[in-house]
Amino acid sequence: MNNKISKNIKTVIFDLGGVLFDIDYRYTQQAFMKLGAKTDFHTLYSQQKQAGIFDEFEKGNISPAQFRDGLKKWLPDSITDEQIDNAWNALLIGFPLDKVELLSSLKKKYNLFLLSNTNEIHLPLVLNMIDDAHAPGQLGKLFIKEYYSCRMGLRKPEKLIYERVLNENNLDPSTTLFMDDIPQNLEGAQLAGIQTLHCTTELSLKDYFGE
Repeated sequence: MNNKISKNIKTVIFDLGGVLFDIDYRYTQQAFMKLGAKTDFHTLYSQQKQAGIFDEFEKGNISPAQFRDGLKKWLPDSITDEQIDNAWNALLIGFPLDKVELLSSLKKKYNLFLLSNTNEIHLPLVLNMIDDAHAPGQLGKLFIKEYYSCRMGLRKPEKLIYERVLNENNLDPSTTLFMDDIPQNLEGAQLAGIQTLHCTTELSLKDYFGE
């Protein structure tokens, strides 16, 4: 892993949340604690780790209704589905204009793809937020194809999820770069032979590309 884009890169696969779309796990953790969660929610769900129910939801193995029912074991009996959704979505902040503009510039130089671990409660709202803030179908204008874990039955950092993106698009892993803010996701991509770059708060996305 490094913080410079190799000259041989032809394709860039971006993570969504934390790289392009601003999120803050603390907002969701705090929201569930305010609802009266019976355990410290940050021990169940964070950027670094999460309990099994969250993984299953991100793979699309359980429905939104099943996910809500699963969360209710940690919450007071009076909590509604709407309150759960609002707390779950609290971490979603938005897709800054400067990143839309950057991607619009980068697509002239690279083949751009999106690969996100997400779920069927977050995803519809994220897409609506992006469309409302920018233009209808905005992501489709920036990426050749978007991949979402909950619609693939796979999630990062499983090697197979990266291989599927490579194989479906006939991509050469040696000229493909994957960018993510979570180190373990980069490790999974490396197993598939993909070059990787760890996005941190120390540099802006433009800095990595010299834009």
